[in-house]
Amino acid sequence: MTKKGLNQKWAIALFTVGVFMAALDNGIISAALTTINDFFEVSPSWGAWGITLYTLGLAVSVPIVGKLSDRYGRKKLFITEVILFGIGSLLVALSQSFPMFLCARLIQSLGGGGIFIIGSSHILSTVHKDKQGSALGLLGAMNGIAAVLGPNIGSFILDLTGSWHWLFLINLPIALSLVLLSLPFIIETKEDRIKPLDITGTIILSFAILSVMYGITNLNGEHFLTGLLDPHVYAFLLIGLILLIGLFFYEKRVERRGGDPILAYSLLKNKVFQWTLFIGFISGGLLAAVIFIPSYAEQYLHIAPEKSGYWMTPLALASGIGAGLGGMLADQKGPIKTAWLSAIVSCIGFLLLSVWVVEKWEFVIASIIAGIGFGILLGAPLNMLVSEAANTRYGTALGTLSLVRQMGLTLAPTLYAGFISAGYENIGTHITNKLKDAGLPTGAIPNPKVKSIISDAIDESIGKGFGNLYLTAALLSFIIIFAVIVLSIYRKKQSDFTISHNQEMSK
Repeated sequence: MTKKGLNQKWAIALFTVGVFMAALDNGIISAALTTINDFFEVSPSWGAWGITLYTLGLAVSVPIVGKLSDRYGRKKLFITEVILFGIGSLLVALSQSFPMFLCARLIQSLGGGGIFIIGSSHILSTVHKDKQGSALGLLGAMNGIAAVLGPNIGSFILDLTGSWHWLFLINLPIALSLVLLSLPFIIETKEDRIKPLDITGTIILSFAILSVMYGITNLNGEHFLTGLLDPHVYAFLLIGLILLIGLFFYEKRVERRGGDPILAYSLLKNKVFQWTLFIGFISGGLLAAVIFIPSYAEQYLHIAPEKSGYWMTPLALASGIGAGLGGMLADQKGPIKTAWLSAIVSCIGFLLLSVWVVEKWEFVIASIIAGIGFGILLGAPLNMLVSEAANTRYGTALGTLSLVRQMGLTLAPTLYAGFISAGYENIGTHITNKLKDAGLPTGAIPNPKVKSIISDAIDESIGKGFGNLYLTAALLSFIIIFAVIVLSIYRKKQSDFTISHNQEMSK
């Protein structure tokens, strides 16, 4: 193997570890939320801001870091991001007050948000087109596995050390190793054209994202529709929408003047790019459905609470296998066929979770199928599709895709939580109806038969709530099937136009 080929493998390995480290940190904290809240003596609602702020920071930083990496160099930005993530991790571990903890989490998120985008951009600019899918699939696999395994790893570290601080201190040697190894093994890549940075557009985009994400996090999952009428929801969503519309027209003017917009207008009006973003948003909803697997295992399959998180392992491993498989298929069959296959497999898996699962072995089979399905979509197909539209502006395109996926990941849990809450609210009705069907009075003295009926009614109610949740995920997968078909039509038209234009130019 040549030195260049060896360095390329090292670079991909370093990006992979960086992606795993950053993606792990939002899930790993969930295992210690109660411990952290008790340490700082804050309520669970305030404590949740440790996760919310991290999510907001990721959403804001992703498109900005993507643009900066195109402009200043992906190696420089990767090292900068890793250092910032390491500093944030140290500050989180050393926090002695809750405000300091929140500020440190925000710093950490600004460092972790762009690592996946930078790694993907580097691969698209240095790896041969025939092998890009496999490399992107590897990054996607780490991204998916880390997000799913985060709670399990967090519980393990907490049990081993007895201190939540080690959840963040463990990042320091990893970050230091990444920085030291990146210097010799990662080559610098960036766009050739250097234009003034779009500061105004960056500020507008940041406030728009913050407003939308804040409005989404205030949604009440139990009463989704009425929750939209809350001023803390609709007001911020409206402000965010107005800012995004204003940003669209502002960026259009910047690009027409020859500037370098933070969100390229020429990309946003591209139909292939638009439909890829739509699929990316829906894929965020699929990933959000995975969050509820431990609750599903505990409340529906009656797994012990301390072991429920481990039941995410089959799905996590399957999603990693799916991401790697998706990369290879994207190289061999193309991103369209791969995304289409992903949606079909994912739809089957989530449908089985909704209507078929009763026993634990059935759950394992269904979760593996679902994991492989959405895992295929995690890394390569969508990244390859947006890169086609982006030409060389990989960071910009991938940053936008990651942003809409993050929004889908943030919005979907509020909808899913509503299904679960509705299931619990209907427990009383289910018990009454089952007692009537058995010819027993609703106030019957609890005897074995009555207890059995009540237990069945509770299981049915909870099962219906989770069933509707995963039925919705199956529906989202079906929507992706339709969207991929539409996307393929626009992609073919775009390809035919390019071929025709090139033929005209050659005459």
